[in-house]
Amino acid sequence: MEKTKILNHKLFLYLTEFFAGMSVMAVELGASRLLAPYFSSSQIVWTIIIGTIMIAMALGNIYGGKSADKDPNPDKLYKRILVAAIWIALIPVLGKYIILGISALLIFTVSSNFLIIAAFAACMVIFVFPLFLLGTVTPSLAKYSVENLEVSGKVVGTLGAYNTIGSIIGTFLPTFVTIPAVGTSVTFLIFAGILLILVAVYFVQEKRGTTRVAVASIIFILCCALGYSNSFAFWEKELTYEGESVYNYLQVKENEKEVILSTNVLFGVQSLYMKENDLTGMYYDYAMAAPLMVKDKPVEKTKVLVLGMGTGTYATQCKRFFGDMAIKGVEIDEKITKLSRKYFSLPEDVKVTTYDGRAYLNADKQAYDVIMVDAYQDITIPFQMSTVEFFSLVKNHLKDNGVMVVNMNMKGTQEGDINEYLSDTIASVFPSVKTVEVEGSTNLILFASENEGMLQELQTKIETLDNTQLKELMCTVEKNCIPYQAGNYIMTDDKAPVELLGMKVIDQLIQEEVSYYKKIYKEDGIKGLLEQL
Repeated sequence: MEKTKILNHKLFLYLTEFFAGMSVMAVELGASRLLAPYFSSSQIVWTIIIGTIMIAMALGNIYGGKSADKDPNPDKLYKRILVAAIWIALIPVLGKYIILGISALLIFTVSSNFLIIAAFAACMVIFVFPLFLLGTVTPSLAKYSVENLEVSGKVVGTLGAYNTIGSIIGTFLPTFVTIPAVGTSVTFLIFAGILLILVAVYFVQEKRGTTRVAVASIIFILCCALGYSNSFAFWEKELTYEGESVYNYLQVKENEKEVILSTNVLFGVQSLYMKENDLTGMYYDYAMAAPLMVKDKPVEKTKVLVLGMGTGTYATQCKRFFGDMAIKGVEIDEKITKLSRKYFSLPEDVKVTTYDGRAYLNADKQAYDVIMVDAYQDITIPFQMSTVEFFSLVKNHLKDNGVMVVNMNMKGTQEGDINEYLSDTIASVFPSVKTVEVEGSTNLILFASENEGMLQELQTKIETLDNTQLKELMCTVEKNCIPYQAGNYIMTDDKAPVELLGMKVIDQLIQEEVSYYKKIYKEDGIKGLLEQL
């Protein structure tokens, strides 16, 4: 083994293990945030991230061990760490373009499981190589550190402890500190910078390789200048707000009529605020039929709970059209609640609790006339809010003749799709279930109650409405609302495959959207496609 000064300082080797472990976990968490705006943050995407990273680390362990046995020169290890640092620094600069490039390529060539394949391909291209390089650290350091077999266990155990402690910090620091405070892009740059400093200390100590470090430092500075951005939708030029929270990428857009919140680049509107007293033209309008379905209760006196408050679109619209109703909301993302007060004019008397919807019901002792379940976002459906146990909990929090209204946003055309599973599950809990399709969208609104006559109640109360626009829409809802014929697709806390079911519908919707462009590509090639775009 080539003798180097650094080998006389085992603490530095342990610190190398510490920072390598920390950076691996930070990159893994950063990967989830980089991919989420394009592919969602579902369990499937997390599985892909963890799986590809484990592949990279396993291959790195094998290569690092063989390389250290063949040529036990620490210079080579720190060169690999240097390359990993620069690669990680380049992710904020190029990562978003790579994801969109891969998606654009695959969307015309893949007919099923698009999100799975695209997310896997993006992970392989962006993250496998730098984590493969960091995977070589542990076996290499074990080679450099063990000088006496009698203490080999102690040395390897100490390396493992430093790696584990670094991994723990690398798990908590991005999630609770850097990503909420400065964003995903800067988080990548921070941990790339830490690795670069580590390598610089090594080569300065060894009095060689300074040119290499200087070049890498210049590249890193350029990455900081070019990659310092929280913008995932880089094609958007006039956003009112763009940022990140612990849970979401957040984007606020505004025009003369409305303010819009999007939490995913590729999946559209999540909440909106109408500047005038207009209907939204979305599912919120249809869901406003729920307070009108509550028997023996004036609509302005209904007590409403919204699970999945967002920026408060449903609450704001209900108050506008029905008067000063008592409305409470539950929203897991506190930053969205703050945006609701700043940009979406959510009334101050609407209390919002930062909590998971089901956990809130477990702790809440109150009963409500209407419970709105609006927690299903693209394919990110919380399984704990889709089961028999959850809907039974909702039922227990409804007053006599109370109504649960659920927004289901992925209307499929195949038997056994996610909405059929949800509807069957709800129908196993509630004796009366009605559904209505939202015109011009993939949303399906479901009303559930113990009151079999909720449509008759709606019909009666429609006549009391003063707003002509709302009255016409409620007539449409009453006319098109149909009894749901329950099946046997029941989800429980033990078995609720919501991600896979949602993925099937997403595949179907994507294929329907791109079929026109696929035809052009097939007939006229890339030139014809570019002309159309």
